Amino acid sequence: MKKILLAAAAVLALSVGGIPPVQAQNAEETSFTRQEIENIVREYLLANPQILYEVQAEYEKQQRQAQREASRQVIAQEAERIFNSSHDGVLGNPDGDITVVEFFDYNCGYCKRALGDLDTLVKDDGDLRFVLKEFPVLGNDSRDAHVVSMAFRSLMPEKYDAFHRRLLSGSGRANEESAIKIALELGADETELRAAMEKPEIMEAFRDTYALADQLQITGTPSYVVGDEVVFGAVGSEQIREHIETARQ
Repeated sequence: MKKILLAAAAVLALSVGGIPPVQAQNAEETSFTRQEIENIVREYLLANPQILYEVQAEYEKQQRQAQREASRQVIAQEAERIFNSSHDGVLGNPDGDITVVEFFDYNCGYCKRALGDLDTLVKDDGDLRFVLKEFPVLGNDSRDAHVVSMAFRSLMPEKYDAFHRRLLSGSGRANEESAIKIALELGADETELRAAMEKPEIMEAFRDTYALADQLQITGTPSYVVGDEVVFGAVGSEQIREHIETARQ
């Protein structure tokens, strides 16, 4: 075993710095050639393959920790853009003591299922402020539906909650046509709505959201920001609630 450990140490040294093989420490030991070291380590790993899984698990753990630390720095630096952008819709208590930010796409099946999590969290927590960050990433239909959503909210913010729930819970694919249909049913004027859809602020908002997502290493929906943490995926209301309580503490 001692020879194996010495050999493994030598392989690591060679891989990072070209350091010569480990030399004998007493008369009973001999120096190893690189080939001998590699053969010993290979044989040991073949006999003990679980070590590779342990190494992979540790590597992934360190990567997750590095990602968390990087995200925390971004959240601290860009808190205003993340939590208080004028481009975003707000549900729940606008004056709540804690904010959950959701990056979502109207055509994301996981976002549709996560709508129930939003309802549960807002219903059970009267001090929760829930920010919806429109993040169209699933093609042109999604982009067009989100354009209508942004335009509708600018005209009728008091009905944005109803619009959001209806469009996200729809059975078909969200697009410009389906989004406009819902907007008109909720009382929007079509001429005003189409004019609002042309405003450059909408695309500026999307670009800002894409930039934030890139900084936070968000590549899919739904993703959440709670306190100083990024939560990836439709993890369910209970796990989000745990992050909320941690943030409050």
